[in-house]
Amino acid sequence: MLGFPCNQFNQQDPGSDDDISAFCQRNYGVTFPLFSKIDVKGANAHPLFVHLTEQAQGMITNRIKWNFTKFLIDRNGHVVKRFAPQTKPEQLKPDIEKLLHG
Repeated sequence: MLGFPCNQFNQQDPGSDDDISAFCQRNYGVTFPLFSKIDVKGANAHPLFVHLTEQAQGMITNRIKWNFTKFLIDRNGHVVKRFAPQTKPEQLKPDIEKLLHG
């Protein structure tokens, strides 16, 4: 699991990268890597998220509508599945197991 903070959704991540990392560790027990804050939509969207949203369709639109949208990617970098923001990380386990073990 990798995290990409973004301040494009009700300014939920206004702090520095260090502030965001400390907040996530303290309040949510996050142990996975958090990258620097980026844009995930719009004219300045990071190329990774341009690729992800092109490869995995959203429900109504391809753009990311809210923080915590999740993407499952295989070992070769192919987007396997997209998950809604409300999907809890532990709910991804069956899809991850299927990807790992066929």
